[in-house]
Amino acid sequence: MAKASSNHGLPGTLIVVEGIDGSGKTTQQQLLRKWLEDRAMPIFYTEWNSSSLVKKATKEGKKKATLTPLLFSLLHATDFADRHLYQIVPPLKAGMTVVADRYVYTAFARDAARGVHPVWARRMYSFAVKPDLAFYFRVPVDVALERLRSARAKLKYYEAGMDLALSPSLDESFRLFQTRVVAEYDKMVEEFGLVVIDAQRPIHAQQKEVRAQVARKLGLPVRGTGTVRARG
Repeated sequence: MAKASSNHGLPGTLIVVEGIDGSGKTTQQQLLRKWLEDRAMPIFYTEWNSSSLVKKATKEGKKKATLTPLLFSLLHATDFADRHLYQIVPPLKAGMTVVADRYVYTAFARDAARGVHPVWARRMYSFAVKPDLAFYFRVPVDVALERLRSARAKLKYYEAGMDLALSPSLDESFRLFQTRVVAEYDKMVEEFGLVVIDAQRPIHAQQKEVRAQVARKLGLPVRGTGTVRARG
């Protein structure tokens, strides 16, 4: 990936949200998108692991639990390369604001947590444009686990890192694996200039901070960014 000091030089703006499962980042990007849409900003949304190019293979691999760390890494890199070419760069060239739910930092964090060499992973994504803003919603692993447990009946096999045989317990495996992921994210804060948001704060307080950062980046009025209404 491009160095943290370089800019993509395209007319549009790339805004990224990152964080472990249960960090609340998806809620925050949804609120941000609604806020931007209400201001008639041209928005394009893209999310991790959504390319049709490898979706079927990834789904089958997860279903059969046959994905090794390296294969997982390669599939995600292929997915990202396809979306980067067709869903990220074109809207940026058109002057749109692209909101990405996860970006290369997810790969860097998860791959390293699974034992993939971090330098190798970074080289795989060296073509990726640098975001204009990358938010990292930092949350303690136990808080994330509690949120996920309250939202659904069962943790997902790979989000819990069960493929690494860290523990026979889903909860304990989640704690061990996601602790590794958090450690990798924390290393990237300085490396890539991630904007850290305390994801334990109330939703409206987080969103107010996000909107203020985005408003400054897009040249929008910073005043009046604090009223947050949940979607739906």
